[in-house]
Amino acid sequence: MGASLVLSACTLDTAKPVLTTAPETVMASYYGPGLHGQRTASGEIFSRHELTAAHRTYPFGTRLKVVNPENGQQVVVRVNDRGPFRRGYSLDLSEAAAFRIGRLSSGPVEVSLLD
Repeated sequence: MGASLVLSACTLDTAKPVLTTAPETVMASYYGPGLHGQRTASGEIFSRHELTAAHRTYPFGTRLKVVNPENGQQVVVRVNDRGPFRRGYSLDLSEAAAFRIGRLSSGPVEVSLLD
């Protein structure tokens, strides 16, 4: 099941994000039920109900603004795990984050890095 979603980089100067780099479109999937309660690479316990994500290289604590280009819904997530390990994918969203943008399937997303 393909889906369209999107990723970009920003700094939070005030309550309103200020874009510092061009948005990047990446492939994202979501994870949750099977890993709920397990320890993440950052040492936290993973909760599928939190707004978190896994990325291979962003430092833990990095905040990302994720936008679903199909419906404009967006969410800010915090990187607390490593992954995804599926070829061609750059981001794993928690189930809550995927639900928030209306996307419980894999596909491209727009992601912005937030300070």
